[in-house]
Amino acid sequence: MQQQGDQQAREQLSGYGGQPPQEPADEKGFRPTSEQWISVASIALAFVLWDLVTRFDLVSGVFVPSPAETWSAFVEVLRDGYKGNSLFSHIGASMQRLFVAFFAALFTAVPLGLLSGHFSKVRAAIDPLIEFYRPLPPLAYYTLLVLWFGIGDESKVILLFLAAFAPLYIAAVSGAKGVSEDHLTGARSLGASRFQTFLYVIFPSSLPFIFTGMRTALGVSYTTLVAAELVAAVSGVGWMVLDASKFLRSDIIFVGIAIMGITAVLLDLVIRFMQARWAHWEGKV
Repeated sequence: MQQQGDQQAREQLSGYGGQPPQEPADEKGFRPTSEQWISVASIALAFVLWDLVTRFDLVSGVFVPSPAETWSAFVEVLRDGYKGNSLFSHIGASMQRLFVAFFAALFTAVPLGLLSGHFSKVRAAIDPLIEFYRPLPPLAYYTLLVLWFGIGDESKVILLFLAAFAPLYIAAVSGAKGVSEDHLTGARSLGASRFQTFLYVIFPSSLPFIFTGMRTALGVSYTTLVAAELVAAVSGVGWMVLDASKFLRSDIIFVGIAIMGITAVLLDLVIRFMQARWAHWEGKV
């Protein structure tokens, strides 16, 4: 029987030129969806309107430079830098402040939020503090941080940390509170300890909420970063925009705004990619 099966397998392979049968290729290939075409058209329309506004002098070029002038300014900054520092130095200074604060908030707010979501007494102790400072505008207490920690990067990083902490904490609390009691009971019945329950049940179940909180926290931190760099800074994209405004260099301002927007979109795409990879079950269970 074994020899007969091997003979049938060889005959099947011979019908495919000695190669195992292949899956039929996707004849359509990659085709952009209608939503993607709409997005591209929307961006193209914005550039066309921008060009028309400047081409027909509907707005003074001092306030709104043309796309060509903005591109020239970008090439200039990319080649010569701005105020003694290269463009990548300004971007690197901003990203360093952002990442240090964001990851510090991530590794403190998420565990604390999971604990608060699972234990009501921990939540009762932490929630009032979070709810008190969360609605406050960051610049309202930034002056205190400058007085306490100086005008260097320490005060800026702490400001960004506080801006990112609340969204991450709230997202983790929501995720932990949403874990099904059946899952927790099942884990305990199988002999899981509290640590194992947190690690293998509560944390994975909360991942979709945590990733959403990461996206929100990153956006809030990024906007706060720009505001922080407007005060007592000598580097960073936000500082570059503020300094350019003093000399009516609207082309440099547009370059800085474009860099901040593109950088924020790229960072958000990274988090969305991680969410699709590590929390792919969201909405399917």
